[in-house]
This record gives sequence, structure tokens and C-alpha cells, in this order.
Amino acid sequence: MNNYNQIKTEIKGIPAIIWGSNSAKIYIYVHGKMSNKESAERFAETAIQKGYQVISFDLPEHGERADINYKCNVWNGVNDLKVIEEYVQKRWSEIYLFGCSLGAYFSLLAYQDIPLKKCLFQSPILDMEYLINKMFTWFNITEDELEKKREIITAVDTLSWDYYCYVKKHKIKKWDVPTRIIFGTNDNFQSQEIINKFANEYYSVLTALNGCEHYFNTEESSISLEKWLKENI
Repeated sequence: MNNYNQIKTEIKGIPAIIWGSNSAKIYIYVHGKMSNKESAERFAETAIQKGYQVISFDLPEHGERADINYKCNVWNGVNDLKVIEEYVQKRWSEIYLFGCSLGAYFSLLAYQDIPLKKCLFQSPILDMEYLINKMFTWFNITEDELEKKREIITAVDTLSWDYYCYVKKHKIKKWDVPTRIIFGTNDNFQSQEIINKFANEYYSVLTALNGCEHYFNTEESSISLEKWLKENI
């Protein structure tokens, strides 16, 4: 990072980094699974050059919280996002959002009623019920089996009956934020139909990377993401 300010802090026990010099404008950066607050660095560099600050933080079971007995589930994730939002609301006048994958899903639940100026989503999970049903198929698990066992560990994640019931009852029904989404056409976590449906309902601008999967881990997709960020932050 090119000599930009980085302030490491804790917000009610949540490890966080505030990137950049003082500004009235800030992006809340919500990382995805298997990531951490430090993953915001590339995003922050671009945002700072455009006059923003960025706040990133570790989701439960990630980064500095990896060994803490506090699960990365929907209840804890949404709670932590609200803690960060409360902190930000008191200190910045213009709030923007970046959410990646699971971080986007938590954001849709936690931030639907706050006055965000703009939102950027990378490979967002927009329909968690769809993803859980895909995991049923991938691992040959039935809904009845999950209800009986309550939790089933898979190679991807632990399936939870309570989590499944929650997402079925709490579908995304409101999102009034101007939103731009970048996703891969071969994303196996969400279908193009789901992403298109969300965009049509909530006036989102889509950018599709042909042949890319959920994780942008190729050089070509990384370059495309960098270009998209520079154009949309």
C-alpha cells in the first residue's frame, strides 16, 4: 500500500482497519468467506485515490477471529455489520458499500434500511436458499435429513437446519441502493437467472465476465475486476 494511512482498531471487539486520510465519504468493505479485512487493500488503494476512506473488518471465524468461538452464521454476521454501521454513521456523512460473496448477502440483510449512497457487489450471494439447495444436491443430503440431524458438515460448509429455516423466511424483498454488480457467467453458487432477476427488481447495473467462476482467481479476471473497480468506485 503506497504510504496511505492504515489505522488498526477494534469496534466492540471486531478487528477493523480504517484506510485513508480524513474524508466525509467512506466505503464499508464486507469481505467474503475465506478472506479477511486485509483483503480490502487493493480496493482501498483505488477508493482513496478517488477521495474516499474505507473501513474493513474481520467477519466471524475469519482473520484475527479465526480461533474465537463465534460462528460465521447469519445472526452473528448481521449483528457485526450493524455494529460497524453504527460506528460509521456517527463519524461519516456519506456511506458507500462494497460486498463480496457472503459479505454481500449479510449486507442485504443488515443494510436495507440505511441511507447508502451506492453499492458495489462482487460475486454476490443474492439467494441463500438457492445455494443451500445446491449443496443438498452436491452432497446428496435431503431436507428431512438436515431437519433430523440439525447440522451436517460438508466439504464446503456446515449445513444448519436453523440457518436454512431463517433464509427461507427472510428473503431479500427490499434494496433501494443504486447497485453495480460484477459476476462470472460460470459462477456455480448463484445462477444468472437469480442475478438478472435481482438486477431487474432493484435497478442494478450488471457486468458479466464470460467464463469466470465465483472466485476471480485468474489473471484475466483479476485485471477485469481492477478495471471495473476503477470505473465504478
